[in-house]
Amino acid sequence: MKILIIEDEPALGSAVRDRVRQAGHVADWFRTLTDGRAALRASAYDFLLLDLGLPDGNGRYLLREIRRNRSSLAVLITTAQDQISDRIAGLSEGADDYIVKPYDLDELVARIEAVARRYIALPDNIVIIDDVEIDLSRRQLRREGRTIDLSAREWAIVELLARRPGALCSREQIEDALYGLSDDVESNAIEVFISRIRKKTGPGLIVTVRGRGYSLAESSS
Repeated sequence: MKILIIEDEPALGSAVRDRVRQAGHVADWFRTLTDGRAALRASAYDFLLLDLGLPDGNGRYLLREIRRNRSSLAVLITTAQDQISDRIAGLSEGADDYIVKPYDLDELVARIEAVARRYIALPDNIVIIDDVEIDLSRRQLRREGRTIDLSAREWAIVELLARRPGALCSREQIEDALYGLSDDVESNAIEVFISRIRKKTGPGLIVTVRGRGYSLAESSS
């Protein structure tokens, strides 16, 4: 997943970003509502981790904007221990979950992934294509029952395509999902990752539509 973190505390924000990346996700971190809004306009995120007590306003303002636009972005809000009214208001305004500071980073990642699973409209969060099984909950790909070792970015491509069954993803969309706003992207990076995935899973899993993009082969699940 591509996750946007809006958190004004420097030590906490950097620790959260690093832990989320360690869990295999792409993460951008910003410290103000203004910068967070700009990031949402510049890139397509799957998940927002939103602190409510920010220097340029309450994070609930951004949450309202997101839900007013009928965005399907998953949102987890973070609050201080004494902000009970903000937590209640945030949930009523469309947040999917909350976590209270100080929190354990492993628990945070578990909550992020639990919320994300609700947004996957697939039976058991599993996609089956011939002898390949993609388990989105466990973040695993198996071929003929054997787990295939994928790098974080290889998995991110498979996950992106599996979450959009039947849809084409352009090279630009895949780049956006794989890289943060400050990352450098080599011109042939996506083609290299697709080639590596095909070598590991067989050539039939990912379909290329020349000049338009990539999709998964038709699912049998």
